[in-house]
Amino acid sequence: MTLPHAPPRHEIASLDGLRAVSVVIVLVSHAGLGHVVPGGLGVTTFFFLSGFLITTLLRRELAASGTVHIGRFYLRRMLRLGPPLLLMLAIAYGLVLAGPLLGGTTWQGLAAQLLYFANYYTLFFDPGDTTPHGTGVLWSLAVEEHFYLVYPLLFLGLMRSRRPAFVAGVFGVLCVAVLLWRMYLVGQPGFHYERTYYASDTRMDTILLGCIMALVAHPLDLPPAANTSQPSRGELIGLGVGLLLVAVSVSWRETWPRETIRYTVQCAALFPIFRAAIRYPDFALFRPLNWGWVRTLGVYSYAIYLIHHVLIQLVEVRMPAARHPAVMVPLVLALSVVFAAFVERVVESRMRVVRARLR
Repeated sequence: MTLPHAPPRHEIASLDGLRAVSVVIVLVSHAGLGHVVPGGLGVTTFFFLSGFLITTLLRRELAASGTVHIGRFYLRRMLRLGPPLLLMLAIAYGLVLAGPLLGGTTWQGLAAQLLYFANYYTLFFDPGDTTPHGTGVLWSLAVEEHFYLVYPLLFLGLMRSRRPAFVAGVFGVLCVAVLLWRMYLVGQPGFHYERTYYASDTRMDTILLGCIMALVAHPLDLPPAANTSQPSRGELIGLGVGLLLVAVSVSWRETWPRETIRYTVQCAALFPIFRAAIRYPDFALFRPLNWGWVRTLGVYSYAIYLIHHVLIQLVEVRMPAARHPAVMVPLVLALSVVFAAFVERVVESRMRVVRARLR
């Protein structure tokens, strides 16, 4: 069997910076500026980046060993996501039981969150106030884990006998199917945006489009750029189109475009943006993404995402004077970074060693 070409084993420029930008967008939106800063764009970018990065890693593993060790993949993800999640839930449920944080504590709600069922639990089964306030962000973890429950098997089955372009084509068909499903749901009587925004079956394409980029449009598959600070004219045009599409998409307020084609348009716009950011890290627009403190923020992004909304809810109830976004944003960001730094030093540094043994 001829192994598919895989991007070389080295760090991908700008990805941590893109993570940092995404989590700051989400935090700022939740902290009172949602009418100005589109938090949904941050989550969509996270989904796209996740599909791109996981597929890159799977390609490397397949190229190196001729297979993908499915069991190890699941175990690595459990060791990556689980410990910070358990810590955040312990803090959130403890704060509710102690009184400072509003919300409920039920075994059903906790089980849904631990088992990555938070999105469907909230949509269809939650009678209300059964989980701590601020833990609603776990819907996005559920979407990702539902996707990755199936994706490694699908990837391995298709890539063993087919070229990456064919596999990308299959994924493209699946993306169209998800888009059509969203369109159908939006047209139903009594439709509410939460059905398409939070559910796994309506958001899978945002991850799949990142997978497609890693298969057929990976910047590291191209010859190295001679000048990492100056994209070509065509790449600048593509970057401009991508940024324009993002700007247009976040301006959509009507239900139909917002809950149907917006996710597709945003992910399509991310193709030229990711390409330029990875190939030209020294370009003026992307240089900040590779600053040390920005990259550190990107490394911390998962833990920041987990805790930030709990902290926002806590501040809103216990510190009314800090509710203004000008105070809330820097305060919650600082507290979230402290939590994330603790997670990195005490938890993640140890888990990283364990995961390395599973490569």
